[in-house]
Amino acid sequence: MKLSMLLPPKFDERKWTLARQIGVNYAITKAAPDLSGRPAPYDFASLQAIKEDFNEAGFNLYGLEGDQFDMSAIKLGLPGRDALIEKYQAMLRNMGRLEIPLLCYNFMAVIGWFRTRVDIVERGGAIVSEFDVADTEGQLVSEEQQISEAKLWENLFYFLNAVLPVAEEAGVKMALHPDDPPVSPLKGVSRILTSAAAFDKVWAKFPVKSNSITFCQATFKIMDEDLKAISQNWLQQDRIAFLHLRDVAGDKYKFRETFHDNGPTPMAEMLKHYGDYGFAGPLRPDHAPAMYGENQNLFAGGMSVGYEITGKILAVGCIKGAADAYGIPME
Repeated sequence: MKLSMLLPPKFDERKWTLARQIGVNYAITKAAPDLSGRPAPYDFASLQAIKEDFNEAGFNLYGLEGDQFDMSAIKLGLPGRDALIEKYQAMLRNMGRLEIPLLCYNFMAVIGWFRTRVDIVERGGAIVSEFDVADTEGQLVSEEQQISEAKLWENLFYFLNAVLPVAEEAGVKMALHPDDPPVSPLKGVSRILTSAAAFDKVWAKFPVKSNSITFCQATFKIMDEDLKAISQNWLQQDRIAFLHLRDVAGDKYKFRETFHDNGPTPMAEMLKHYGDYGFAGPLRPDHAPAMYGENQNLFAGGMSVGYEITGKILAVGCIKGAADAYGIPME
């Protein structure tokens, strides 16, 4: 397996240095202009420069994650989406040329991954985020932003029909991330990737190598899915390209984040399970608590809550310890 971390696309002395010091060799980044200070990665020179910066710091830039530019027209099916899809295709070709083989993407329209609070106290005073659907009652986005599940499915298939062949040719795996939280609708916006069955529906439509899954363990857990059963099936079909490891307490209607060693999911057991069924791709610690001396603000500086570095250091230690205990090779 390839131990990775989501890092800013612009050199961050503390985060980049600490990541290398704890043995992280693979970087995942969001190369959006507001974070990189460069053009979006459909510009070849921009993506090449980002990759070179990571290389010089000792990282292998393995993948991009999230919306690399505004995807609203694509997700909502608005005028101008075809021009944006052409830019997306250019980005995939650039990734292929630069040997960046992974693109973790989502199809959450209007509202991305979402929490209702970011000030929940965890072990020892650490701070985590929480989602409570009751706190969203009566909160609706504008009428023009509301969309049905049927329309979202139509838009997703339109998008994938255009980009998956390009990804296939470029040698890039497009790893679809589930909706977080997996509830529909959310503030009047439908969500469609809220069950394992939804991912099987995408596969049935596009059974190609470039169509793969980001197995966000905690999100599938709060869908009340059987983590071992669905991941075993998908691993045997070679459909999981990326692992996100975090833990939550609660259900999809109300949950809070927690430490990697302080939640209900048997992390080490699950890591062994993924290894037993042949997963050898990149994995990364996902959201972690803000610890002593750190603050978290909703979408502060473009990086959402859960992305301070100290909790990630603990998470990497947990992952490395489990891998060592079970003899799982970890690059």
